[in-house]
Amino acid sequence: MLTLDKVFDASNVLKEVIRSTDCIAAPNVNPDCNVFLKTENLQITGSFKVRGAYYRISQLSDEEKAHGVIACSAGNHAQGVALAAAKNGIRSIICLPDGAPISKVEATRSYGAEICLVPGVYDDAYAEAIRQRDEYGYTFIHPFDDENVIAGQGTIGLEILNQVANANVIVVPVGGGGLISGVAFAVKQLNPRVKVYGVQAEGAPSMVKSISEDKIVCLDSVHTIADGIQVKEPGENTFEYCKQYVDGIVTVTDDEVSSAILHLIEKQKLIAEGAGAVSVAAVMFNKIPDLKGKNVVCLVSGGNIDVTILSRVIKRGLLKSGRSDTLTIQLDDKPGQLKDVSAIIADLGANVVSIHHERASEDSDITECLLRLVLETRDYSHIREIRAALTAKGFKIVNK
Repeated sequence: MLTLDKVFDASNVLKEVIRSTDCIAAPNVNPDCNVFLKTENLQITGSFKVRGAYYRISQLSDEEKAHGVIACSAGNHAQGVALAAAKNGIRSIICLPDGAPISKVEATRSYGAEICLVPGVYDDAYAEAIRQRDEYGYTFIHPFDDENVIAGQGTIGLEILNQVANANVIVVPVGGGGLISGVAFAVKQLNPRVKVYGVQAEGAPSMVKSISEDKIVCLDSVHTIADGIQVKEPGENTFEYCKQYVDGIVTVTDDEVSSAILHLIEKQKLIAEGAGAVSVAAVMFNKIPDLKGKNVVCLVSGGNIDVTILSRVIKRGLLKSGRSDTLTIQLDDKPGQLKDVSAIIADLGANVVSIHHERASEDSDITECLLRLVLETRDYSHIREIRAALTAKGFKIVNK
């Protein structure tokens, strides 16, 4: 049974192992409230997951330690278990789907785990981990639905209350629910006036649907750039803790998550993965009710974003925040047109990133051509200003 004493015990056990990550002010996230970031993206292994994994492994019996542990994960939990097992001198086996990013596989291996690549997806890796557990007597370390794991994650709640004593709202990413269960439990025990809200990706709203229908719901499919919270079904324990202690759970789109990642890079000089940035996205885009004038802590849960997709995420973030625009302009095919368009754009302070000039088109007159421009812009009002100026000069913009 989860108790506050267990959370405090976890905090004591973890003291010499993990970082007490900073809570930093982030005044540009939302001008209506005072935002702080709990920077678990700067935790060892790059994620909060090591807290729960380490505390769970620290509570094993000598016999269980002798047999070793097994887990399945395509990301942060794998690295947390691998490091925790290594620090406790225990053998660890991590089952990963064979399509897992090479960077995550190698990171897990670097912490001392034995890697078992399983053909298929996460569910196949899970089935193989359970099979090996039953055959070889390993202890399975669940990524979220275990009370010792939840207690370890709850230590973040203790730290937040110590770091932001006048916090009114804490916003937490939600996948399977282990993180928010621990944080909400600890916070509500110590200061029930503090509101705790969860955030899921719009493409993976398993806890949102479960709470709404008052039963555990397993989604048919999930799809989001926030792969760390791409969970089809919440846990039995976490579902009950969320019902009891969480004030509400909202969703954010992938575009909003991309904008939050970009904001954290530009304004806070922080790298967050999609799952880590959903809390910031929810506050940026006013998904959480009644934040005006409040002290709001966004838990940035991890920073292990795959660098191969970071450029695509940034591009999405630029588009969503009005920092980039693509113009298609229909022109008379005569000298001086490009010069006039360029002058208008330059006078208004935008930057042309790329340009494509196309003379022949099925939909245009034989004397016309199309000019496609990609621009760097300040925001949506800047885009509207540029488009209005071009239209006022008689240029026809053919894309909205």
